[in-house]
Amino acid sequence: MTETADLGCRNLRWALSLLDGLADGGMRRLVLSPGSRSTPLILAGQRHPALELTPILDERSAAFYALGLARASGRPVGLVCTSGSAPGHWMPAVMEASQSEIPLILLSADRPPELRGWGANQTLDQSRLFDGFVRAFHDPGPAEEGPAALKMIRALGARAAAVSQGSWPGPVHLNLPFREPLVPHVGCEPQRLAIPACPSPCKEPESDIPIPTSVRDLASHLSGRGLICCGPGIWSPQSAEALWRCAERLSVPVLCDPLSGLRFGPGPEHRIARYDSLLRDPTTAETLRPNWVLRFGRVPVSKTLLTWLTDLPTYLVDPGAGWSDPNHDVKMRIHTDPGAVCRWIADSDHPAADNGWLASWIREESDLDALIDAYLSESPWCEAQLIRDLLEHLPAGEGLLCANSMPIRQIDTWSGTRAEPLHLFGNRGASGIDGQTSTLAGLNAGGVPTTALLGDLSFLHDLSGLALLQGLDRPCILINNGGGRIFDYLPQHGLPDFERLWRTPVDVDLASLSRSFGIVHRTVDDAAGFRQALTQSLTDGEGNAGVIEVRLDGDLSRRIHRDFWSRLAG
Repeated sequence: MTETADLGCRNLRWALSLLDGLADGGMRRLVLSPGSRSTPLILAGQRHPALELTPILDERSAAFYALGLARASGRPVGLVCTSGSAPGHWMPAVMEASQSEIPLILLSADRPPELRGWGANQTLDQSRLFDGFVRAFHDPGPAEEGPAALKMIRALGARAAAVSQGSWPGPVHLNLPFREPLVPHVGCEPQRLAIPACPSPCKEPESDIPIPTSVRDLASHLSGRGLICCGPGIWSPQSAEALWRCAERLSVPVLCDPLSGLRFGPGPEHRIARYDSLLRDPTTAETLRPNWVLRFGRVPVSKTLLTWLTDLPTYLVDPGAGWSDPNHDVKMRIHTDPGAVCRWIADSDHPAADNGWLASWIREESDLDALIDAYLSESPWCEAQLIRDLLEHLPAGEGLLCANSMPIRQIDTWSGTRAEPLHLFGNRGASGIDGQTSTLAGLNAGGVPTTALLGDLSFLHDLSGLALLQGLDRPCILINNGGGRIFDYLPQHGLPDFERLWRTPVDVDLASLSRSFGIVHRTVDDAAGFRQALTQSLTDGEGNAGVIEVRLDGDLSRRIHRDFWSRLAG
């Protein structure tokens, strides 16, 4: 066997040891896009008994698929591609994963050092590709021989998986140069080292998380009329229960963002979901204004809420390394687990606020529920009634992916709460409209049956993802209202050439487009048709629930929303 032929086998051994370490750290899925330089990684993935491989042609689609997969499964997911422009297509999903704290392992193949900077084809500097968006970057160099080298690369894999799931979860980038030959000689069957598997990273038991002394300082500020605001984030059932007890101890309401995971499922009466509408009435907004705010999670979806919170003393609890304070009002930031803080306050002898304060919030929420029921019963059918029907029909414990721009805002306004649990997903870290159908496929592959609520532009922005919708048991609901209707509610509305430069409607036959990918397509334009199509997709999907295109009059919808808000303002 020549030294050159042996190099192909060395690459395979090196890649296999790296994947061993990643698997030790909890990774079970590898999403790959075809390429030459990444061949050792793909061959190693084929041979690894703990890993499932999913090939996806388009790197951008593959990255958003991996994003959904990691979010739904709770495990780090590996991404593999070749060198050159290929990893650049990961960037939008990497940005979202960083902002939303989702563990991805970025495995970019590369040319060896002797080819970099010399004009070699398909070669560029990949070392700074994701600067600012990854928790760690490593370039271990080309594959090496020997037990010590293989031990190191396996340890690097375990380390990458651990960092991606640490106190500030997010993407980790491993740039992996391989020398040719990339395919090993016939008969190369590498012997994997008998190194004891590293334990999978795990979080400390919630009850054992130490409480920083700063929490005691925090408690001294939480007296009188306040509120708890929970933005996008993840709450375990134990932490959620501690949150409700904490709010009860303080006698304050909990304002629950739709992506907080707290609106749907069992919850107390001081769980508030209608704040976006409540605060549009200036009198109500002034009456309910608190003296302080205890914040958990990222920035809420509602701009109305965020504006109303301006200039209020705010206390932020965040275990990550970010600083979520766009209003510049945070007086104290506590770097620890939210559930631990809530448990400490709930179990303390902290004096409660005036019970009348909490009762006023509960009463306003209840009155608004009744007002919305009455208003929607007499108004033309639009997104508001669609959302109510959707939340009524989605099975307990399943998921709903909500696109950015209008869909997530309409969910925020109209969803209210429901007793049955529901996982609401949204790519709100960077708030892009890209990658939605690919994310939907990844969420379903991650073990959470998930329906999508998308706009027409979000749907068209991710055509590569349509190839992944085949075989799904849950539908993609597509609101076709003629372009980017979010701008109808913004100051740009009415500007010269508004339709062409901002709303940008696209004249595409969505039924023919869907069917060209082998996807069942249903078109509806009223409440009865939507309920029938939704029921049929949820019960008779049989691996192809397909697309439900809902045709709505965007101008009528805008008038309905404006009329409702004007009624609230009195």
